[in-house]
Amino acid sequence: MTASTLNLPELADSIKQWGRELGFQQVGISGLDLAEHENHLTRWLEAGYHGEMDYMAAHGQKRSRPAELVPGTLRVVSLRMDYLPGDTQMAQRLAQPEKAYVSRYALGRDYHKLIRKRVQQLAERIQQDIGPFGFRAFVDSAPVLEKAIAEQAGLGWIGKNTLVLNRKAGSYFFLAELFVDIALPVDPPHASEHCGRCTACLDVCPTDAFVGPYVLDARRCISYLTIELKTSIPVELRGLIGNRVFGCDDCQMVCPWNRFARPSAESDFTPRHSLDNAEMATLFLWDEEQFLSNTEGSPLRRAGYERWLRNLAVGLGNAPSTIPVLEALQARRDSPSEMVREHVEWALAEHASRSA
Repeated sequence: MTASTLNLPELADSIKQWGRELGFQQVGISGLDLAEHENHLTRWLEAGYHGEMDYMAAHGQKRSRPAELVPGTLRVVSLRMDYLPGDTQMAQRLAQPEKAYVSRYALGRDYHKLIRKRVQQLAERIQQDIGPFGFRAFVDSAPVLEKAIAEQAGLGWIGKNTLVLNRKAGSYFFLAELFVDIALPVDPPHASEHCGRCTACLDVCPTDAFVGPYVLDARRCISYLTIELKTSIPVELRGLIGNRVFGCDDCQMVCPWNRFARPSAESDFTPRHSLDNAEMATLFLWDEEQFLSNTEGSPLRRAGYERWLRNLAVGLGNAPSTIPVLEALQARRDSPSEMVREHVEWALAEHASRSA
């Protein structure tokens, strides 16, 4: 079947249907003009808001120009998949300072593998229908402006907290992209935003990471500090992190649109190893073998064992001075990692200053 004989509108409808059958809640198709978002990214990088995330600046303008990243690309199929497990009692966990708060997207299996497989299956389904075509699948894995593409494909708008928001689903979803060399009809972009005068996400941020609406200084963001940052967490921010040991959901929890978020039907996103209700002192005593075993196939692996302990030491420094908390910290005073020792000493000093 040649490009001239394809019924492109019909194919676009089929792609959306196949995507839904593969577990995606929504599928849209975008063109390649991301110039407005390219300008925003350039200003953001020039301000240094990306911190240690050098990969954000490493690919020139390929991030905002899909056809330069994958030559021959004519359209991007943008897909979203809800990830929120059932009631994981987010607010309750944050209010229990001895419990570890793990961002809700990271409680189950690593989404990259599951979603990449589904996008690959979608590409194979298209191939069955039309024959060979050029494509490449992405799941948060390459220089792709996925939020801008999602907005262009009509999946939602980029909110003041810099996340994609959807009126029927909030923001608890993953995004994926399929670059294709087929000139499919594009969906109307999400031209309006529905944040209005609401500033709940900006006001709630524990570390004041938002420079203003739509602009995040990643260097102050708890998700960056606990996942991306490879060095010591700045002392002035440690006390503000609370018990958030991997990521942060505060700016999503307060978003009014997340009243419409629906629990995911994907069993892979169900919490594993009781990570939705774990004591920080218990997690801190995992040895490296336990960490590797309990985080197999988990997003937590991204932090690695040393940074996992670093994050937990900060959380324990912010926890009440109970015997389990203090004993856990004492047990790691002689950690082979200089960074872990530094954060443990900070945590113990915090407890000492509160009891003085």
